[in-house]
Amino acid sequence: MGIKKIMLLTGDFAEDYETMVPFQALLMVGHTVHAVCPGKKAGEKVKTAIHDFEGDQTYTEKPGHQFALNASFDEARVADYDALVIAGGRAPEYLRLNSRVLETVQEFVAAGKPVAAICHGAQILTAAGVVQGKRISAYPACAPEVRAAGGEYVALEMDQAVTDGNFVTAPAWPAHPQWMAQFLKVLGSEIKP
Repeated sequence: MGIKKIMLLTGDFAEDYETMVPFQALLMVGHTVHAVCPGKKAGEKVKTAIHDFEGDQTYTEKPGHQFALNASFDEARVADYDALVIAGGRAPEYLRLNSRVLETVQEFVAAGKPVAAICHGAQILTAAGVVQGKRISAYPACAPEVRAAGGEYVALEMDQAVTDGNFVTAPAWPAHPQWMAQFLKVLGSEIKP
């Protein structure tokens, strides 16, 4: 399968599971994962938020964990990575205002490298202008942004994911088994029982 080096983009109040689970799952299968946040260095932490589906009209939000970053975004170079993972939650709404974040995403896409985004992570993809003509899933509240950016919003059950070329996207953390499995397939990783 070959070990891949993956950038995991997260930030303050990113969704807890959408940061922790892909980070741990990708490490578990042997890949190298660098968790980064603009303006923070390796060893610093981001605060996460736990989003849950409890029967309300939208998700609820509770304090999550302190997640330790293991690399520095400001020193990262796209050429050193094989793929990008974008965590959802509230972080994407402010991370998409950072021009270096958008340039980084554009570089990954231009190089044809796999990009996985979940939930509100699509806000970064749309702000970077890389979803034109692509089938993209996201948390339903992001559907207007996907469509406005020229993407085809794919409405899925919360536990499903969709792959379009090098993009692997999903609506929320219940999709982790599908989202990660599809991402590993795009990466060329093989999991043996």
